[in-house]
Amino acid sequence: QVQLVESGGGLVQAGGSLRLSCAASGRYFSTYNMGWFRQAPEKEREFVAAVNWSGGSKYYADSVKGRFTISRDNANNRAYLQMNSLKSDDTAVYYCAAGVGPITSVDWRSWGQGTQVTVSS
Repeated sequence: QVQLVESGGGLVQAGGSLRLSCAASGRYFSTYNMGWFRQAPEKEREFVAAVNWSGGSKYYADSVKGRFTISRDNANNRAYLQMNSLKSDDTAVYYCAAGVGPITSVDWRSWGQGTQVTVSS
C-alpha cells in the first residue's frame, strides 16, 4: 500500500484557482490509479476525478469537468488536482486516494487525511 499526504488547500475567492498535491510514499506508486474525492459539511464524500496508472486515462465528475484537471508525476510519486474557476459549491475537504482495478470501477485502498478548500463568494 501507499501512504498519502495532501497539501495545497486554503481559502480562495470565487473564480480563483488552487492546485492540490498528493505526495505518496511506499512502493509501486506508478501501479496505482489515483483519485480525488471531496466531502462538504453534512454531505457524503463524492468522487471528483481519477487518473489511471500511466496518466493516459482521466475521468471527472460532471460538476468539475472543464474546470479541474487531474495529473500525476510517477517519477516523483505525486498526484495533482488543478482547480480553476472555483465556486462556493467547491468548498469541501479534499481527499487523495490510491486504488487498483479498472479505472471505471477502482477499488480505492489508501486515503490521505484531507486538505480543506474554502471558496468565498
